Amino acid sequence: MGPGKRGLIATAVTVVCALTVLAAPGTAFASPSPTPAPTPSAGATRAPGKDLEAVREKLDKLYRAAARATDEYNAAEEKADQQSAELVKLAKKIVKGQEKLAKLKDRAGASAAAQYRGGGLPPEAHLMLSDDPQEFLDGAGRVRQGQHAAKGLIGELTRTQEDLERYAQDASAQWKKLEAGRKAKAAARKKVEKQIAAAEKLESELQKEEQERLAELEKEAAGKAQTAWLGSGILDEISGKASEQGKKAVAYATAQIGKPYQWGAEGPKTYDCSGLTSQAWISAGRGIPRTSQEQWKQLRHIDIQDMRPGDLIIYFDDASHVAMYVGDGAIVHAPRPGRTVTLAGAGSMPILGVVRPDAADAD
Repeated sequence: MGPGKRGLIATAVTVVCALTVLAAPGTAFASPSPTPAPTPSAGATRAPGKDLEAVREKLDKLYRAAARATDEYNAAEEKADQQSAELVKLAKKIVKGQEKLAKLKDRAGASAAAQYRGGGLPPEAHLMLSDDPQEFLDGAGRVRQGQHAAKGLIGELTRTQEDLERYAQDASAQWKKLEAGRKAKAAARKKVEKQIAAAEKLESELQKEEQERLAELEKEAAGKAQTAWLGSGILDEISGKASEQGKKAVAYATAQIGKPYQWGAEGPKTYDCSGLTSQAWISAGRGIPRTSQEQWKQLRHIDIQDMRPGDLIIYFDDASHVAMYVGDGAIVHAPRPGRTVTLAGAGSMPILGVVRPDAADAD
């Protein structure tokens, strides 16, 4: 076995082993587990009631930072899945290429053995020794056919070897990308956990009465924003009807109401914001990007007044949150850690824009 063949086989084995490691439980690619809620410490400093609005604003910033990091994590996970799938394809190509190369070498060996049985003389020499003119003419044709077949075999051997070398190079490059993605995913995970832990710590320092008042402040802030949005008269302009796909997506999303938020989750028991919207549209037969930021980048933008049920509303200037419009000025969304999938006002958060996932526009 030549050094080139040994190297290619080693590459194939490395790829397959790497994929086995990636698929094993407990690796960096395992599904995230819920972050345990910290318990209040005896020496925790309770936030004064008069500062609850400041606490609410701080919590909002922390959870928004967690949402941005969650998008980074989800994007890295999606890329890792794609890169792993590509590595599987390359590994299969390498294995098939090795099998093909082995068969071609067997054919070449059989040809060499046949020449040896002929006394070691090339076909041309046997032809020149013939005294029969007809045999000479017949032999000349066979020689040309043999030469053509030999050239074809050599050419196929060369192409197969080149293909294998290219597959090995591609696999090596893909593996480097996968490693970089793994590091990005791990870094994003740390960001998410850090922001959520800080938010949960802040909430744990509140008395029960203060936690209840904080929840009221959150509802008041959302209600104030929704009232202002409706006060603009925008709802009078929104009259679009859902497409058939949109109806299916809305039905799926609303059926998840009450299920807990969990960052990085795509159901069926827990969801993050973009996990809910992407799965809802997959259920309607339309695959869309996994993250809210990619949904904003890749899906078709729609004017708010043209919005219809099933469309996705992207929130905040960094596109860190997404919800599904269900009609009558309402959305269904997975808000943040500690909350469940719920209905809310479409204008309860700052709207960046609206996107439409439908494969084909239907009026």
